[in-house]
Amino acid sequence: MLDMYLELILPTAAIFLTLLFILNKILYRPLLDFMDNRNALIKKDLDNAAGNSADTNVYYEEANKIILDAKNKAARERADILAKAKIDSEDKIKERKNRLETEYIDFTKTLEKEKKELKNALTSQLPLYKEAIKAKLSKI
Repeated sequence: MLDMYLELILPTAAIFLTLLFILNKILYRPLLDFMDNRNALIKKDLDNAAGNSADTNVYYEEANKIILDAKNKAARERADILAKAKIDSEDKIKERKNRLETEYIDFTKTLEKEKKELKNALTSQLPLYKEAIKAKLSKI
């Protein structure tokens, strides 16, 4: 009976071991290699993503720096333009003020001249006015 079991067990064990060897070569090794390669690719992609994230942060900081520099430059240019405009307006105001003062002086001189002419005209006509007043008073 033991011989009968041995006769059945030995070929079964040989077939089982052969099947394990064949499955190991054909199925398990390629499957495990595929899984290892896949894990390696996933790890590589994660490392690349982390590197891209770091690069993105660098680019973000650089963009913020450029924006800040542009804002500062715009503020400086604005201040320069306002200062120049203020100086220009002050110059125009001074120019206009000087011109008005000149016109005022000319006006007062003309007015004074006309006043003297009127006074002279009235003074020269004073005897006539006195005569006219006397004539009107005598009629009253």
